[in-house]
Amino acid sequence: MMFRLASLMLLLVTPFSTSSPGGQAFNNDAGPADPQIAAAVNGVSAQMIQAAIQKMVSFGTRLTLSAQDQKGIAAGHGIGAAREWIRAEFNRYSRDCGGCLEVKIDSFIAAPSERIPRPTQIVNVYAVLKGAKAEAGRRIVLVSGHYDSRNSDTLDISGAAPGANDDASGTAVSLECARVLSKLKLSATIIFLAVAGEEQGLNGSEHFAEMAKRQGWTIEAVLNNDIVGGDRNPQQDRSVVRVFSEGVPVAASDQEIGMLRTIGGENDSTSRELARYVGEVSRSYGTALHPLLILRPDRYLRGGDHFSFNQQGFAAVRFTEYREDFHHQHQNVRTEGGMEYGDLPKFVDFDYVAHVAQLNAATLASLAAAPAPPGNVRLLTRRLENHSTLTWAPAAGASGYEIVWRKTSSSDWDQAEKVGDVNQVTLEIPKDNVIFAVRSVDGQGHRSLPVVASPEQ
Repeated sequence: MMFRLASLMLLLVTPFSTSSPGGQAFNNDAGPADPQIAAAVNGVSAQMIQAAIQKMVSFGTRLTLSAQDQKGIAAGHGIGAAREWIRAEFNRYSRDCGGCLEVKIDSFIAAPSERIPRPTQIVNVYAVLKGAKAEAGRRIVLVSGHYDSRNSDTLDISGAAPGANDDASGTAVSLECARVLSKLKLSATIIFLAVAGEEQGLNGSEHFAEMAKRQGWTIEAVLNNDIVGGDRNPQQDRSVVRVFSEGVPVAASDQEIGMLRTIGGENDSTSRELARYVGEVSRSYGTALHPLLILRPDRYLRGGDHFSFNQQGFAAVRFTEYREDFHHQHQNVRTEGGMEYGDLPKFVDFDYVAHVAQLNAATLASLAAAPAPPGNVRLLTRRLENHSTLTWAPAAGASGYEIVWRKTSSSDWDQAEKVGDVNQVTLEIPKDNVIFAVRSVDGQGHRSLPVVASPEQ
């Protein structure tokens, strides 16, 4: 296919100045807020989130190995009852929006392993809000939390495992995002997911991510929420939420890793760009909670469901509260030596969870409203020269493009420049000194994820 190429020579701009000779500011501003998205985000309810978390705790245990037969479901005890309640909630939201959500399950039998002593059914529950535009609707953004829980013993099928923070809080975020965003008509598709089997070894998310890869889904972003309850410990910082993202992609080939080393791209995985996007959304919508970008895949000695998506090559990040209290995770409920143990609702800050849900909802909707990212973004490196020429393929839904760049030592994009509806641009900035990316923009100012330029000789 032939692509129309046009070139645009920009004003001479030194890479880290704050203004051009003509007085125009050059910085990476947050971008405009969409009033419809803002209204939906403001509809997030701490009371709804509290009710959801308390309901999930009421099932006694949600251990993946616990009861899921009809007797257990009818008694309201075990993971089967939790699963059916989540499915019913998604169906309720769908009825409220005239059937806009397609509610599905992804069920499979997990083979015996270290934490699964016998073949066990694992069921992921999800709701699909299909994109309003046929072409864009094939693009998918996804939010997830895991609804299974555990106590001190990963094989204890009957003991109390309330799992209020880990991870009824993340499941409540996925549910609340479905409730408020189902009212919108967005270009791309959003999936609201609740997975099981996380505590047994990421089993549910692994199966779901593999299914998505096998079926050729175009998942642009995965937001995984795990332990976002804002535990009420004195050292908690309730103004921030940590966002973890991988640097060198776990799915990268040896050749791709070699290229990252050559261009200094270890800080520019698609997951890292997604984390930066969360930061931009927070600034655009003035969210009460600010993302603290942690430039590593996850916490020490721990893991989460975003890793399953990273393994399949998808951009995925993890949201987690600033300071965890490990007395309230993976512990039997008890008081010992004056210390309360157990993952109980009394330790959860429901307003904090609501703020996490707002940040998630704003990010999901911003991505789903945006045009597709530009394709085949290239930085021409055929000759020794002190300017930089970038080219890219047109993106569906874009009315123009922006170039973003930063110092190689910067963790976030320093500056941005609108270049209009063109597919080639030359900037008087030495390519050796900065990292470049291109993002698509539509007529309402919705921005895609930035795509980092690869060298082309």
